[in-house]
Amino acid sequence: MADLHRTFELRCPVHGFIPITDWEREIINQPAFQRLRRIRQLAWTDYVYPGAMHTRFEHSLGVMHIATQLFDAVVRRSAEVLKTELNYAQHELDRDKQIVRLTALLHDTGHSPFSHAGEELFPVDPKSKKYYKHEAYSASVIRNVLRDVIEGHKLNETHAIKADEIATLLEGTSSAVGKRAFWRQLIDGQMDADRMDYLLRDSLHTGVDYGKYDWRRLLNTIQVIEMPPREGEELAREPRLGVTEGGVHAAEALVLARYYMFTQVYFHKTRVAYDHHIRHALKAILPDGMFAPPTPDRINAYLDWDDWRILGRLAEGEGGEHGDRLRQRNHYREVYHTPESPNEGDRTALNLIRQSLQDLVVAAEPSKTSTYKLEASDISVVTEDELRKVRPLSHYSSVVRTLNQHPIEIVRLYAKPEHADEARAKVAGLLKDPV
Repeated sequence: MADLHRTFELRCPVHGFIPITDWEREIINQPAFQRLRRIRQLAWTDYVYPGAMHTRFEHSLGVMHIATQLFDAVVRRSAEVLKTELNYAQHELDRDKQIVRLTALLHDTGHSPFSHAGEELFPVDPKSKKYYKHEAYSASVIRNVLRDVIEGHKLNETHAIKADEIATLLEGTSSAVGKRAFWRQLIDGQMDADRMDYLLRDSLHTGVDYGKYDWRRLLNTIQVIEMPPREGEELAREPRLGVTEGGVHAAEALVLARYYMFTQVYFHKTRVAYDHHIRHALKAILPDGMFAPPTPDRINAYLDWDDWRILGRLAEGEGGEHGDRLRQRNHYREVYHTPESPNEGDRTALNLIRQSLQDLVVAAEPSKTSTYKLEASDISVVTEDELRKVRPLSHYSSVVRTLNQHPIEIVRLYAKPEHADEARAKVAGLLKDPV
């Protein structure tokens, strides 16, 4: 008879050995999770950084591992608050830890081929009237594809965890998750396990140092922070996860690492060009030019698509012009870009150059992200004295305040390779003698 309580270990180049239970091993062995082996974490970034061949599979394992370490660190450092303020019993903590682990493990099961490059081909949600995000697909996979292996395993007899609990924690529906919404900050926040893993992992595989930060210091300073009432309010706010003052610079370094990785890797001009090509090639290959919606009757059809299937179709000559460019590594060339955070003058110059180049511009690609958000998302910091005063990270760090005030909004103009020199010459003339 199999030993259900046996612990297995998976070797990870970032974290060393990652322990998993028999229950988690069964989930990992499911085709819906194994599909992540066939979805590259950084799409075609290996055409710029040749080592970037890692997949969503190992990233998902890493996120589960870091989320577990963060959970354990919070419990160690905040046992009294969890017991008195949140009324946690030990069996509830054990149960929520398993829910956090499974949510972290399964958070990316809904990714499209080539990860974020294909997300613009998601259909519109008829309820919200907005485009679906990959999290909606992950939640659908959890509810409709993995429900039996989640709920029916022997090791779940103690906890009786439902697939819906994992999906709602991932979705962040606070009314549905209740007290557990507190832990969602480990899954989706400005100091979550997802970004903590992908920064380290992507930095390792691309061969850069931009994504490194002192994660050990974050583990040593993270805790539950009791939030005082806002000005004019009487009731205290819900507790949040944050760090003590000793973790300020480690948290700041995490924010900066993300900024550097976006500017140097994720928004690299050639990677952006390849995202453009794969997006348009996918549009030419997919039925009706888009992916199936994440509905119960269509989620399995969606899961049939992965990088391997797309690469096979590309190898057979599909994908139109953009498929040809992917096969031949004959990507569009950047001829102009704005500053990372353009002002009105920069936008005026962009419009002038675009109009002047006319048909020489075959793509205008915006690369946008808010590297750090203030207000409710701001990482909380508590003083280590008796006053236990709570302030946001932006209070301590002028760097993160500046990042919030100047989000990345770079726009790049591209021309076909045979027209790139002509376009660049025109741009140089315009910049030399502005109209």
